[in-house]
Amino acid sequence: MSSSVREWLNLSVRWFHVFAGIMWVGQTYYFTWLDGQFGKRANAARNREPPAVWMVHSGGFYTVERQKSLGVSAERVSWFRWEALMTWLGGMVLLVLVYYLGSGLIDPDVMDIPKAAGIAVGLGALVAGWLIYDRAALSPLGESQAAFALFAFAMTAAISWGLMHVFSGRAAYIHMGAIFGTIMTANVWLRILPAQRKMLAAAVAGAEFDPALGAQAKLRSKHNTFLAVPVVFLMLSNHYPVATYGNRYGWQVLVVLVVVGWMAAKLIREA
Repeated sequence: MSSSVREWLNLSVRWFHVFAGIMWVGQTYYFTWLDGQFGKRANAARNREPPAVWMVHSGGFYTVERQKSLGVSAERVSWFRWEALMTWLGGMVLLVLVYYLGSGLIDPDVMDIPKAAGIAVGLGALVAGWLIYDRAALSPLGESQAAFALFAFAMTAAISWGLMHVFSGRAAYIHMGAIFGTIMTANVWLRILPAQRKMLAAAVAGAEFDPALGAQAKLRSKHNTFLAVPVVFLMLSNHYPVATYGNRYGWQVLVVLVVVGWMAAKLIREA
């Protein structure tokens, strides 16, 4: 593959990846904000049915109401699912093009290993990251926000340290972002969507559905909002090597800025 073709391919995939990510993160934060507004109104109304959320945009007024039952046929219910998958697929293609087929994965001064071994470590980290997170979220640990936050911090620090001692600094940062992105996408497709399908099926049948389904889907959506800001930072880090992956305290900088991203996400959620 010529350098010109590779560059156009890289640009096209990156364009697709970024645009899909904008749509995904935008709708994630919109619905999180909307849910928060209903919560505030419910508290203000002392647990009565919360009023509608009124908005103004693009020359019009809009109102949204949260429903406790399905008032339309299942075919008329809109789903938001492809943005997550398209963003992740675009990111994986870029990971392969830039690092697995390119020369940026291994730094002999860090660890001189064959590229095939590095690729195996990278892909294994994506799978392991999801499995560790998912087991923790399903365990009693996931029921405590403080405990889960401490666990997430410890795991982020440990994995960051490990990646920085295997890959080049740039590749380590990108793989940490890829782990977060994989967790977010798996949350949507393996936890949120299945719960929503069961809720929809129960609503269509006129049956009661397990409240835990909605609670678990809501929790995973909440986690995704906290992961989104650090992911964007990690994806941009390759443009700033002195401040980030090239710094002598590279993995510590990564951890600190992930925490800053979590704090920023909390402010956005509560705005």
